[in-house]
Amino acid sequence: MSKAEEKTIILVDQRKAIDEGRPRGGDCLVVIYTKEPTLLGKRFVLDSSPFRIGRGSENQIMLEGDSVSRKHAHAEERGNGIWWAVDDNSTNGTYVNDEQIPREQLLVNGDRIKVGPTIFKYLSGQDVEAQYHEEIYRMTIIDGLTQAHVKRYLLEALEKEIIRARRHERALSFLMFDIDHFKKINDFHGHLAGDFVLKELAKIVQSRIRRDEVFARYGGEEFALVLPETDLDGAHALAEGLREKIEASRFTFQNEVIRVTVSIGVAMLGEADRTSLDLIRRADDKLYEAKRGGRNRVTA
Repeated sequence: MSKAEEKTIILVDQRKAIDEGRPRGGDCLVVIYTKEPTLLGKRFVLDSSPFRIGRGSENQIMLEGDSVSRKHAHAEERGNGIWWAVDDNSTNGTYVNDEQIPREQLLVNGDRIKVGPTIFKYLSGQDVEAQYHEEIYRMTIIDGLTQAHVKRYLLEALEKEIIRARRHERALSFLMFDIDHFKKINDFHGHLAGDFVLKELAKIVQSRIRRDEVFARYGGEEFALVLPETDLDGAHALAEGLREKIEASRFTFQNEVIRVTVSIGVAMLGEADRTSLDLIRRADDKLYEAKRGGRNRVTA
């Protein structure tokens, strides 16, 4: 089934709910990723149409940044309770679920809308309040841009895995890696391209790891992986596979190909590691050894 067909089915269900008189209201946009800390988690109720987003003071949602046009986009209600995202001929485009919309896009519950560096989630239906609180909780464990776990979740998971590894005398390894010369990517291609690279790299990693392995954005362009029941050789092999896959991938943003490589540090839990921070520190030392050695390499 195509995405267009799925949207049509959902639209029919939404109209049926309205026709049957089931309660609605409170449709909203929730900020799940932003470079403006005061906006994170904020809810904007769609109480007027059009509901405008942009840099200018006339918008209901005002965003900062050169990548946001003065009148960038708006949400528009067509039919009772059916909302569309409409791009207002912005310079950098409006995205729904990571795809740039040519002009407009029907919105269904859970869609992600990206305007400049800011990502909103559209919430609609009967239980908007419950959905909102669920989304706020999700933001405490999932990074809104990359959909990887956040650092706090990683640290808690690593502590648990260390206890389990020592209790059952099993191997546990940890990877730390970051994008080589990421500042140059931002400076040359722009911050929107940098966000695109982070997001696409995360997709590559998530497609190649097991369910019990914890992948997180550690900070900025730095990522980490917790690998239960994996010895140093196995962790090194996985790291090398990720490095090769990332180097071979085409990162194409607005018709520009961006070359991306990573440096990776690998460490395995040992007797000398008193806490999770000891293991992290050793992996971090190996990461910087890889960078000093010329980048685009794995060091264990």
